[in-house]
Amino acid sequence: MDDLDTRLLVDLLRDRIRPSKELGQHFLIDDSVISRSISLASSESPLGEDSHVIEIGPGPGSLTLSLLRTGASVSAFEIDEEAVAHLHRVFGDAKGRLEVHHADALQVEWPDDATHVVANLPYQISSPAIERIQRHHAQHPIESVVLLLQSEFAERMTIARDNSAPSPLALSVWMDFDVELDSKVAPHSFAPSPRVSSRLVSLSPTDRSLGLDRRLFRIITQHCFANRRRKMRTLLSKPPSRLSRVRGWHKKRWAEAVGSIQHSAPEPLPEDWMDLRPENLKTSQWVAIVGAISSE
Repeated sequence: MDDLDTRLLVDLLRDRIRPSKELGQHFLIDDSVISRSISLASSESPLGEDSHVIEIGPGPGSLTLSLLRTGASVSAFEIDEEAVAHLHRVFGDAKGRLEVHHADALQVEWPDDATHVVANLPYQISSPAIERIQRHHAQHPIESVVLLLQSEFAERMTIARDNSAPSPLALSVWMDFDVELDSKVAPHSFAPSPRVSSRLVSLSPTDRSLGLDRRLFRIITQHCFANRRRKMRTLLSKPPSRLSRVRGWHKKRWAEAVGSIQHSAPEPLPEDWMDLRPENLKTSQWVAIVGAISSE
C-alpha cells in the first residue's frame, strides 16, 4: 500500500468505469477532507489495531487507504462490481485487514464487532443508511460515526441551538447520537464534481433514557412533520398511518389518548401547545407529547 495515493486510486478506477449517477459515484479526491474524516473518527475512540470500521460505498478506496493506514480492520460494502474488483486488485496486500463485500450495505448483516462507521455516503441513500446505522447501534453499540453528506441534508439532521428540531430525521438521530456539523466540502473535492456542497458530520453515541417506545416516537414525529405547516391540534386529530405497527395501538386508543391530553399541557409544554406547529417544538417537548400520549 506504500505506493498508493488518493489520486492514483481514483484514476485507476476511472480508467475502467464511467462514474454512475444512479449509484451516486462522486469519488473523494481531497486529502485534507480524508484526513479530517480520520481525525474526527479518532477523536473519542482512536482508530488502531483494535478498531473495526464499516465503510459504505468505498468506490476507488481513497478513504479505505487512510483507514487501513491507521492499523484498523475495514469491512467495506460496495455495490458496483467493477469497483469491488478494483479494490481487490489495489489492496491485495492488506494483510487480512480488509474485507470487501459485493453487497448493498442497507440489505446485509454488518459485523457485530464493528467499532466505527466512516463513509462518503452516496447522497441518495443518506437517510436509509443512517437508519441502518441506528438499527445496528441498537444491537451492537458503535463508538463513533463520521459521514460525508450533502450539506443541506446534514443540516436537516441536526438539532438547532435552541433545541428545536428541523425534521423527524433530526429527532430520530437525536435519540441515539449527538450530532456535530464539521467542515464544509466544496464540489471540486470530488471527481466528478457534484452540483451541491457537502459536509462532514460526526455522530457521538449518547445514552438518553427517554422511557418511551422509540418506534412510537418516530411514527408520531414523522406523522406530524409530514404536514409541518399545520397546527398540532389538526395533526393529532388523525392517527398516524403506521400506528398499528406498534403493538397495542389502534385508532380508538389513539383518539382516546389524544382526547385526554388536548386540554392539558404536559411539562414542559405551554398551555397553547396544540396551536403550535411541529417546527416550533423543542426536543424535550416532543418527548413530553409522546410520553403523555403513550401513558393514556
